Amino acid sequence: MRVAVVSDIHANLHALEAVLAEIDTEQPDEVWCLGDLVGYGPRPNECCRLVRERATFSLCGNHDLGVLGTIDLADFAGDAGVAARWTRTVLDTEERVWLETLAPQGVREGVQLFHASPRDPIWEYVLSDHIALLSLQATTAPLVLVGHSHVPLTVALAGESFNGGVAAGGTETPLAGARRLMNPGSVGQPRDGDPRAAWLLLDFDAGIAHFRRTTYDIAQTQAEITEAGLPQALALRLGPGI
Repeated sequence: MRVAVVSDIHANLHALEAVLAEIDTEQPDEVWCLGDLVGYGPRPNECCRLVRERATFSLCGNHDLGVLGTIDLADFAGDAGVAARWTRTVLDTEERVWLETLAPQGVREGVQLFHASPRDPIWEYVLSDHIALLSLQATTAPLVLVGHSHVPLTVALAGESFNGGVAAGGTETPLAGARRLMNPGSVGQPRDGDPRAAWLLLDFDAGIAHFRRTTYDIAQTQAEITEAGLPQALALRLGPGI
């Protein structure tokens, strides 16, 4: 089986469309989404609709839950809170109802999936070796997938050996020989210094994970952020990918 994994789309329609077009060329058996379809970006309804149509399995993230009112927007600082409040005013009922059916964690065969981390599926960032190791120790599946940090990551635990780190575009990682934790990175708002949309292709048949990056029209998304009246910082950060 071959699976494309996306995460942290954040209402960036042009990034999502570009990634889905590239995914189509790979013809995976399934598409999984690790959450945060909305927040920050200007096209929440279209992004929810596309993921609802294309993904075999989806999680919700902290921004999705904030927009739904499941968690308090007081927990969202600065521009994140502004964008979440704006999204509440424009999100269609159909997309809201669908988001309400999603959970921040789930299981597929041989895989445990979390929006944030196994210890806290909504809020904890897996950005350090320490948290990555604790996350693997808190799970049992051969493969653990997380999102939330917007940074692509691959780490491996085999006995007492633990290694890995940030996964640049083009990184290929074997799936066998160790328990692994991976983050596909962010489709809509990368934060690893590479502005291209990030996603992950899991080839279980070949036993290899491929970290991919996809170019999209950043300027078009920036213009739409400005037109929607969202904070300009949300547009500016897309250029350097931070």
